[in-house]
Amino acid sequence: MFDMKRSELYLLISLDTLLDELNVTRAAQRLHISQPTLSGHLSRLRELFQDPLLVPSETGRGMVPTERALALRSSLADALVRLRDAVAQPHEFDPNTSARTFVVATNDSVFTIVALDVMAEVMSYGNPELRMAVVPADDAGLVERMARREVDLFLGDIDKVPETLKARFLLSDDFVLAQRHGHPRGTGTPDLAEYCALRHIVVSSRADFSTPVDTVLARLGAMRNVVATVPSYNQVALVLSQTDGVASLPQKLLQRYAAFVDLIPLPFDIPSFRLAMAWHPRAHSDPAGMWIRDRFLEVGERAESQRLD
Repeated sequence: MFDMKRSELYLLISLDTLLDELNVTRAAQRLHISQPTLSGHLSRLRELFQDPLLVPSETGRGMVPTERALALRSSLADALVRLRDAVAQPHEFDPNTSARTFVVATNDSVFTIVALDVMAEVMSYGNPELRMAVVPADDAGLVERMARREVDLFLGDIDKVPETLKARFLLSDDFVLAQRHGHPRGTGTPDLAEYCALRHIVVSSRADFSTPVDTVLARLGAMRNVVATVPSYNQVALVLSQTDGVASLPQKLLQRYAAFVDLIPLPFDIPSFRLAMAWHPRAHSDPAGMWIRDRFLEVGERAESQRLD
């Protein structure tokens, strides 16, 4: 049986980090200790729990948790977060003096649509210790990272918000067709046949030439000519500026590039993109978290009012 009197808090913190990283080197870097020191912590933990906890992977890369470790993972992370909350002093948030770093998980399209304006506002305070970081949102461990306060907000499709998070609708955006200024086809709205015959650029990190737009077209018995993919939404604008390709993307994203692309209605109906922000319930009453969420709500409200005008 585990003897709590013999345990040390630093060992439990080390175990929590090891279970998250499943790699001694990376865990040691996060804890700002040496790898031999962390290996010593793991040896002590194995003795206290009378279980190996983590064993080498058969692939030779990283480690695999035992059943005992898997049973501990969630409750241990929860207990450590609660402990941090218990000792933290409640305070009002002042962006002029705060040393807070806000971490937002999203893709580059949503960053361009809404997070760019919030980042500009954060920077406008001129406080070098008030910072904002944007990280990819396709992390399978995102909810756990949010529970540990490593990520403050998720921004994305409202239908893709994990059920365990609190969420708030931000804005809707319609899809439009984009092409470079001076495109040889002119600026009129194409019919469905012309649209499909154009040379389309899509976004995919896996060289997938099909997107939800193609699903809509398939229901209409149509198929478009997709000729290229790029991994980033903002790279699409660069391709459009140098080619006669076209793209079908959210209007608010493409408006950032209105200086060199035309925005044209699509010749078919497609559901609007509904954007939401989400946060972990543990951060619901955090003054800093409430402040940054209010900034996103203000940007969303402005965008919605412009959409209705």
